Amino acid sequence: MKNLFDLTGKIALVSGASRGIGESIAKTFAAYGAEVVLTSRKREGLTVVEKAIVADGGKAKSIPCHNGKMEEIIALFKQIESEYGRIDILVNNAATNFYFGDVLNAPEAAWDKTMEVNLKGYFFMSQHAAKMMVAKGGGSIVNVASINGIRPAPLQGVYSITKAGVIAMTKSFAKELAPYKIRVNALLPGLTDTKFSSVMIENQELMDTLILPAIPLHRAGQPDEMAGAALYLASDASSFTTGATIVVDGGALA
Repeated sequence: MKNLFDLTGKIALVSGASRGIGESIAKTFAAYGAEVVLTSRKREGLTVVEKAIVADGGKAKSIPCHNGKMEEIIALFKQIESEYGRIDILVNNAATNFYFGDVLNAPEAAWDKTMEVNLKGYFFMSQHAAKMMVAKGGGSIVNVASINGIRPAPLQGVYSITKAGVIAMTKSFAKELAPYKIRVNALLPGLTDTKFSSVMIENQELMDTLILPAIPLHRAGQPDEMAGAALYLASDASSFTTGATIVVDGGALA
């Protein structure tokens, strides 16, 4: 019987791959046979992940890229085209939560920075990847959004707005790209134990009084617990799934 999760021979690009959810997704894809292109702003973290994948017998290459900068996105895809000739899977995971505070005092710089990385970056990474996928007959795009895109969290208004935008973008791309055999889906993590979420997780009073009581499993998720859903969406196991949102949140939205 065919292993529907097998990614052997696939070229997968994972943004924000130097740590957290992106790192776990990249390592999982490599373990299932994909050749993984790792990208984030800084090479140092990528190199550590690349070495770990290779040490485990996988294939990976690091290409730094700030996914909020068009010139860097263009350069990234030119290099992928030159070295691999195609891309089969894109995971948009790189994100920022530049401002943690109320909407009344959110500065313009916080809005611009968060929109640039979380929404503009996802859009144009998807656009460039999709053009390559069209030429090769199909592919899969996975956008890492957040449950905040469905239910905005206190003091995370700007971030939540961008993640709602990612969900809408996922559905828009899914409808337009389906004729080209390109599937586009979104993964919506709940609170996950990463450096990105440390401002909340390290606040024990906030966790005990507000956050954990709202999560039926009563804990934060781990990055590795997000990778299985991403693997499903990237692989043939989800061949009839597009425009979907998969929530992995310990029951927070239940």
